[in-house]
Amino acid sequence: MYRKRHNGQLSIEEFHVPFGGTLDPNNRWVVFSSLMPWEELEETYAPQFSPTTGAPAKPVRLAFGALFIKQRLGLTDEETVEQIRENAYMQFFLGFAGYSSKAPFDPSMMVHFRKRFSEEALKRINELIAERGKAMVIETMSSMQDDDNSNDPDDPGSDIGTQISIDDFVKPADWPVGKNWGTLTIDASCTPADITYPTDLKLLNEARESTERIIDDLCDQYSDLRTHKPRYDRGKARAAFLSIAKKKKPRRRKIKAAIRRQLDYLQRNLDAIDALIASGASLSSLKQHWWQKLLVISELHRQQTILLYAKTRSIPDRIVSLVQRHVRPIVRGKARASVEFGAKISVSVQNGFAFLHRISWDPYNESEDLIPQANKYKQDHGCYPERICADRIYINTKNRNFCKKHNIRLSGKRLGRPPKDPQVNAAHKQQLSADQRRRNEVEGVFGSGKRKYSLQLIMARLPKGAESSITMAFLVMCAEKILRLLRLFFVVIYVWFCTWCGAGGRWVALGNISLLETSEPLAAL
Repeated sequence: MYRKRHNGQLSIEEFHVPFGGTLDPNNRWVVFSSLMPWEELEETYAPQFSPTTGAPAKPVRLAFGALFIKQRLGLTDEETVEQIRENAYMQFFLGFAGYSSKAPFDPSMMVHFRKRFSEEALKRINELIAERGKAMVIETMSSMQDDDNSNDPDDPGSDIGTQISIDDFVKPADWPVGKNWGTLTIDASCTPADITYPTDLKLLNEARESTERIIDDLCDQYSDLRTHKPRYDRGKARAAFLSIAKKKKPRRRKIKAAIRRQLDYLQRNLDAIDALIASGASLSSLKQHWWQKLLVISELHRQQTILLYAKTRSIPDRIVSLVQRHVRPIVRGKARASVEFGAKISVSVQNGFAFLHRISWDPYNESEDLIPQANKYKQDHGCYPERICADRIYINTKNRNFCKKHNIRLSGKRLGRPPKDPQVNAAHKQQLSADQRRRNEVEGVFGSGKRKYSLQLIMARLPKGAESSITMAFLVMCAEKILRLLRLFFVVIYVWFCTWCGAGGRWVALGNISLLETSEPLAAL
């Protein structure tokens, strides 16, 4: 059951703080609370529950806000609950009426919160946050320009606000209809899952040990079933695995022999499980985790048998984890790791704001995403981008023809011989260099997402939870981008004020800006 609540934002004065005083209105969690589209979130969240039956569910603001806090700070589920319990600003962000020292929910509820927000719903919320944030930035910029116009136009500090233009990320209202505008930067990457590096021998050993555990549980149901237990020494089976696994560089011939031996042990266990079931043992008595893993083990045995006797090292839907069976190997060709294991994501940066376009657990050619992302850009902005900055893999014949048809400049080397005119040739090279520098923007998104927003290692095991974590990371990045823009405008206003006050004020402004950036006192001049 879900009970709709009033999601109107409390004022700072209405929030009860037992130790006295009021909250700082410039705190990041206070700004984030005004940035989130709580009403739209509830429209997506409430239909999942019955309005009359069942225990009341946690409110949408608590569920979504907890996921936002976890992703922003890179915390575990348990630490997220503790941080919320200890922090009054986080409780204000979550819609509490006042500070409470009690835990708002059990950490296990985070698993259910991740399931309740679909990938499409979070993408839509990300777009709403970007729209609301742009409106806030425009309002702040307009007020700053009004203050500039109210002062002396001959003042040297009156044009400081014009150094930052909103035309870089907001389409002008008087832009001609049908004319392309803006820049679209696209690329793909992989978000590694929290699994050990898989090898065929290691997976087969884990499968053998799991089937041995299943056989023991089935034999415990009836004493007569123990006659079907396989007749091999489990200690010798593990020793055969360790004799190869502990070698630094074992030969391929010995690895194949060890794999063949583990496959033989695994086949005996699978046959024993079939015999136990035929003799009256019940798989329903096992936990759901074990019989689901048994299905994965059967498929693993089939795949590894084919790979052992066939002259190939690849197979469709290759299993690399018995627990996270949805994870697939993604060939990236990077210097650090040529193959990564996780979800492949396609990301677009639209005029400074990063958006997640696609999540796939199976490998695919990312060049297929250029046309859909360009069409999505037109749907959002009413026109195609003026230029698309992408990697070489995107620059194929199909994408070139599409960009040429819609007057889009696609970054990359031009076809044909270079022009004979040295000035034209130099202009083309300069333009190519500028597009390549702009493409670094999306690489920075991947870097910050993996270093700061937990995209380097996805801890959620369920596919739904992993997709929610990945999408939430880009939503947090969008909110952080808006917060940085707002703070930048406030800094510019402060610099203008100190510049208008005089030369002495300039040094004070520089010192305060240094404090804002480094949180350390400026050295005495």
